[in-house]
Amino acid sequence: MFGTVVVGVGIAGLARIRDLMNPMPSSPSEHLKLLGFVSRRSFGNINEAKQISLEDALRSKDIHAAFISTENKSHEETIRMFLEAGKHILVEYPMALSAKAAHELWEMAEQKDRVLHVEHIELLTEEYKQLKKEVAGKDLVKGTLHFIGNVLDENKAGFPAFSGIARLTWLIDLFGDLTVTSATREKQKDKNYSRMTVHFQTANK
Repeated sequence: MFGTVVVGVGIAGLARIRDLMNPMPSSPSEHLKLLGFVSRRSFGNINEAKQISLEDALRSKDIHAAFISTENKSHEETIRMFLEAGKHILVEYPMALSAKAAHELWEMAEQKDRVLHVEHIELLTEEYKQLKKEVAGKDLVKGTLHFIGNVLDENKAGFPAFSGIARLTWLIDLFGDLTVTSATREKQKDKNYSRMTVHFQTANK
């Protein structure tokens, strides 16, 4: 069995705990054993998973991999700590708040001979696979992708573009490399409203 720990128990972290404790039959998850979770808040246990300290998670020889589900801003530091401790890592997107930091982390994982995987579960859904089939072989002339969400705490989540990075990953996977041609941001603090509009161009314009 491959010992694992979940770091962060927000929506994504709780889903990880649930799935690790109840793996689908004959799936690779059956070979993973959840040995605990780490959180700044005090929980005790969650569904029989026990809370452990960050220090214990880093030191434990029984823990081979960490599932990092904290706020965006802390991903980079947490990844560095677990790579230094010799652990494999699965991290929710985005891996870091800058491309420079992301490249440094990839290099660090390679030097340590450890897996560093950025998870984007949406790319594995049946709905997305169907979408990819529908656009295969077609030329994109023009398109709009619009999505909404709650206003994020920029101190934790990073610049607003990171709230849309999942959809940017969609577009790159579907249509190849993209170039930003313009970007604007509108904010209405009194209404707690923010909107970012970005225009991209594909390689063939």
